[in-house]
Amino acid sequence: MITVSALTVSRGERVLFRDLSFHIAPGEAVALTGANGAGKTSLLRALAGFIRPDAGIIAFADSEPAEARTRHIHWLGHQDGLKTGRRARDELTFQSEWAGADADGIAAAIDVLALEPLLDLEVRKLSAGQRRRLAFARLVAAPRPLWLLDEPFAPLDARWRAALGLMMQAHLDKGGAILAAVHDPLPVTARPLDIGAGR
Repeated sequence: MITVSALTVSRGERVLFRDLSFHIAPGEAVALTGANGAGKTSLLRALAGFIRPDAGIIAFADSEPAEARTRHIHWLGHQDGLKTGRRARDELTFQSEWAGADADGIAAAIDVLALEPLLDLEVRKLSAGQRRRLAFARLVAAPRPLWLLDEPFAPLDARWRAALGLMMQAHLDKGGAILAAVHDPLPVTARPLDIGAGR
């Protein structure tokens, strides 16, 4: 799915990590851990193409990086990236269609994430957990093989952590892969990847 070789990433003058190498196979979840400031978010952003590494190679199976990032990756950051002035329905439709979803995919996301009661509310009126569910909706509406998730469950209660754990397991069972930066264990079997601090 993705292979990273000898990756080095800096923030300003500080090297976050150096010579980091790992591989993620189809059907595999990897829990990215490390101290605050170790570079977990920066690693995810580098894989997603938002920042340029100082050195190293990021390779996607059977795809050029630009194509993989456009068509094969879902990025869900620590911030939800939602337009707060839009109705939830409009934001869900915009984000899902931008990712390639059709009407059936959007309907499936609404059902899986129990979003129907929220759709006519402005995003600003949703709780943090409700916004996170809305952000997750495009992952269901427009399936893509690799999910890059930054603290995906932080605002969710136990019920929705369990429900989204089932959603993640279904993604893995279909051959998808997940790399998630976490402080708490993921609700699926995951291989740990500790990038440490101050490398």
